[in-house]
Amino acid sequence: MAHEPLTQAEVLLEGFLALDTPEGFRAELIEGEIVVTPPPDGDHEDYINLIMKQVIRRSRTDMDYSGNKGLKLKSGGACPKNHAIPDGTFAPTELRLFRGAESWMPCEGVALVVEVTSTKPQADREAKRRCYARGGIPLYLLIDREGSSVTLFSDPERDDYRQHCTLPFGKAVPLPEPFGFELETAEFD
Repeated sequence: MAHEPLTQAEVLLEGFLALDTPEGFRAELIEGEIVVTPPPDGDHEDYINLIMKQVIRRSRTDMDYSGNKGLKLKSGGACPKNHAIPDGTFAPTELRLFRGAESWMPCEGVALVVEVTSTKPQADREAKRRCYARGGIPLYLLIDREGSSVTLFSDPERDDYRQHCTLPFGKAVPLPEPFGFELETAEFD
């Protein structure tokens, strides 16, 4: 029986999904490139912890949190669907989005993704921002350790976010609904 030949995008996606990364490492498929990152350092995890605690305690809407949840996102062209693993993913509790989800789940219903820059900061600043916007994720919070700043991207349209607000560490970042509070960043310094 003859089979249709696989496209380059299909071969890349199949190879990516078959990867066996070392324990603690993460593999993502971002804009046609396989990106493998080592386990995060303690400061990286501290930033995530500070954000997660504030969101859980202060949000006007009850939020569920997942660290390292695989998301399937639209691609920007001939590349296969992007597969990103945000440092943090928040969704309204009422959706029970994470319960029963597969390793790589669709991003519908996600309210906010968080990235803390690490080994490939440019990917967090650009490629992942575009992927999250294409996925229609309403809010993307970027903690830029090199720039000592926090950027909240909002209002996704096609390949990017139409609005962003960048503040230095120490300034409070207003998180809109469904969060409805100011994220304190004084402890980020």
